[in-house]
Amino acid sequence: MLHWRLSRFYFIYYFFVGAFVPYWGLYLKSEKFSPADIGILMSLFQISRIFAPNFWGWLADHTGKRAPWIRLTAFLGLCGFTAVFWAHGFFWLFLVMAALSLFTSSTLPLAESLTLAHLATTNGHYSRIRMWGSLGFIVAAVILGFLIDATGIHSLLWFLLIVQMTLFVLSFTLPEPKVEPHAHDHFSIWQVIKLPNVIALLVGCSLMVTAHGVLYNFYSIYLNEHGYSKGMIGLLWSVGVICEIVIFMLMPRIMTRFSLKTILLVSLVLAVLRFSLIGTSVDNIWLLILAQSLHAATFGSFHAASVEVITQFFNGRHQARGQAIYNSVAYGIGGTLGGVAGGYALQYLGGPQTFVLAALFPLLGLSVIGLGLKLTPNQNKQGMFR
Repeated sequence: MLHWRLSRFYFIYYFFVGAFVPYWGLYLKSEKFSPADIGILMSLFQISRIFAPNFWGWLADHTGKRAPWIRLTAFLGLCGFTAVFWAHGFFWLFLVMAALSLFTSSTLPLAESLTLAHLATTNGHYSRIRMWGSLGFIVAAVILGFLIDATGIHSLLWFLLIVQMTLFVLSFTLPEPKVEPHAHDHFSIWQVIKLPNVIALLVGCSLMVTAHGVLYNFYSIYLNEHGYSKGMIGLLWSVGVICEIVIFMLMPRIMTRFSLKTILLVSLVLAVLRFSLIGTSVDNIWLLILAQSLHAATFGSFHAASVEVITQFFNGRHQARGQAIYNSVAYGIGGTLGGVAGGYALQYLGGPQTFVLAALFPLLGLSVIGLGLKLTPNQNKQGMFR
């Protein structure tokens, strides 16, 4: 019953992401915004991840509660989204998206913290719960792609509103976990952050996410400009997430055979290949499908291994803030850099060059994690995924 409640919440949360990420950039384009403007607006969600989750994470650890704050952020996110219906022009949409992003960016790290706390006492599998989020992304991306082709881009707004309302209702079904003490509980949060392994992982993750910031903000626009329909764009997004689901299902087995560091390094190598293919092969559907299938590694296995390493260093009384810091540095700073720089690169250099340049970031991440992440044999093998 517990796993069903958690899985259902992940499904609806990523159902929202599966509708928002592939198509919100197209909605902004229909409102006549330039690529640079779209990059700034889309990056508000990454910018808010730098600050907002840390406040909510501190609040969750300070009060020892997670579920009430998940409900509050889901409610405020719903309120923020309703204003989108009246926001037109860069200034007003900037304000509305900034408000919306402050809360929606905080819901997930709080939910991750709640889930990991439950799994620490129930012997569960994070990857099997997170897999339902990937399934939600696929269903939304495919359905909405064909819906937009049939009814127009503005149907996206009503679709997202219904999903936000559902997410708020489901937030009341999440049970509060019991947080177990951890070996690093006697450290201050800054002592944990300054550990060399933590620094190397956070920097490496932010470099990987920088490349994905370009993908999330501009992949749909890039494909649309090369003649792909909304339905085909949704299907291409779904290919990546289907492969992500497969890798989440296989992660317990993979983690028994390979060390966490090896999984991270292989994922980074495949990210270099993926973004290079997107940049050089946009007119070859089969190579695009291959590139999308590599999402299994560039997000799926990389995220699973990263969460496992982060959980080893941030747990007990630092658990919620640890997830918040991971989201802030990797998805906040990395995503913002990719989103803003990608917008200007797309506008002034063109799509192919933008995605080829994006491949340089996981290449740098490969060096950082390869040289800087030094885990003990026990740290490299232990985990909740098996």
